[in-house]
Amino acid sequence: MRPLVVIGVILVLLGIVALAVPGFTYFTTNHVADAGFFKIDVQKPHTIILNPLVGVVSLVAGLVFVVVGRRPSSR
Repeated sequence: MRPLVVIGVILVLLGIVALAVPGFTYFTTNHVADAGFFKIDVQKPHTIILNPLVGVVSLVAGLVFVVVGRRPSSR
C-alpha cells in the first residue's frame, strides 16, 4: 500500500471520530494535604473540546490523500 493512502485512511478515521465525539473529559488527582493518617486528594476535571471544523478538515484532507495516492504514477 502506498504511504499517501495509509495517511489518508488514518485521517479519514480520525475525522469520523472527531465528528462523532465532540469532546472528552479526563481527571487528574492532586495531593492537597498529607498529615499523618489523613490524606486529602482532589480530582480536577480537564475537558478537551474538538471543533467540528477539525473533523471536517481531517476528513476532506484524508479523502484527498487517498485519491492522490491511488492515482497511477506518470513514470
